[in-house]
Amino acid sequence: MKTAIVTGAARGIGLATTEEFLSQGWQVAMIDRDGAELEEAKAGRDNVIALPHDISNPQQVEASIHETMEAFGRIDALVNNAGVADFGPIEQTDFERWRHVMSINLDGTFVMSQAATPSLKETRGSIVNIASISGLRASTLRVAYGTSKAAVIALTKQQAVELGEYGIRCNAIAPGPVRTKLAMAVHTPDIVDAYHDAIPLNRYGTEAELAGAIVFLCSDKASYITGQCLAVDGGFEAVGIGLPALRG
Repeated sequence: MKTAIVTGAARGIGLATTEEFLSQGWQVAMIDRDGAELEEAKAGRDNVIALPHDISNPQQVEASIHETMEAFGRIDALVNNAGVADFGPIEQTDFERWRHVMSINLDGTFVMSQAATPSLKETRGSIVNIASISGLRASTLRVAYGTSKAAVIALTKQQAVELGEYGIRCNAIAPGPVRTKLAMAVHTPDIVDAYHDAIPLNRYGTEAELAGAIVFLCSDKASYITGQCLAVDGGFEAVGIGLPALRG
């Protein structure tokens, strides 16, 4: 049975991705630093283990890989989904805030991938890094977040080039606005309307739609796809400078 590691698995896209892997007959190591919520997410699910580790801590990353191998004996896919969103003006983004975002979104992705590489070599497996539409197009209040996600996309390409000789495929997913509980809690009706106007499909994505794309890239159906960043965004990145009002 194939094994996936999913970070940030206690909720949202990470939990939906875990469910999609399980529906395809995989087993999953669920990683999240929120141990209580992770245990709740694990409850009632077979073929999973819950690992309450922080991916920004290299020692805990090594423990995650060791415990996954102990439990399942192999790693076929790594989904680097764990991340933090911290939005604010450039002048109010001090170095501590900047480093906090980078330590999880970029450093954690790098360290997890590096630690999993020996096992992925054995299975000729795959890495999927979760970037963001903010890594492809600039926006206000996202200097740390957007920069970290742009760096994740660049990291993905570096990984694809170097690890391809071992049969390891490395791709990124760039989600647009997704209807998560967190997003719906902080997006005002005006923000929701503005996103609907700006997105060609006129709606937010769902966690299940993101999960489907992630698991596809980890599957044999994507066996010749590597070094790519797939925007799962309802066409948001393609819009360019056109005014939503003119599309009516």
